Order: sequence, then C-alpha cells, then structure tokens
Amino acid sequence: MTDYAAVLTANYPNAQWTLNGDTYDGLTWLSDTPKPSQAELDAAWPAVQQAQADAVAAKEAARQSAISKLAALGLTVDEISAAFGLENN
Repeated sequence: MTDYAAVLTANYPNAQWTLNGDTYDGLTWLSDTPKPSQAELDAAWPAVQQAQADAVAAKEAARQSAISKLAALGLTVDEISAAFGLENN
C-alpha cells in the first residue's frame, strides 16, 4: 500500500496538502499546482521506499564506520558505548 504522505513529502516538498487517513481519497490539494493523480503517486512509491531504505543503510554504515574509527584509536567497545552510546552489533 502506498504511503501517500511519504511520497508527497519526498516528491512535492513545496506543495501544500492535507491527508485525512491514508488513502488517496483523503488527499486535499491546497497548492496552485495540479494535484498529482493516484497513479502518479502509486508509481512513485517504490522509489520513495528505496530512498528510505538507502537512508537507513547509510546511517547504519556511518555508525559502523564511527565505531571502527574509535576502536582504531584504542577505545574498547565498552568505552565507545559509554561515551557515545554506540554499540557494535
């Protein structure tokens, strides 16, 4: 099921709209630009999902990189966890 709020937020950042519920029927378009069709939003959903997954993966990669760099400086896993709240999974 398409997350219309996520698609609209990602692909129409300057548009004004409200969404009552989680279906296209609940979308009220407030901007002067044409309201995107349900088909357009549904077609955009896989790319938005991928962008969300990529953001999560990038954050995890950065966390692991920080842990590795701190460990290379001689900090123990316990010290890293205590000082920065980072745990090596």
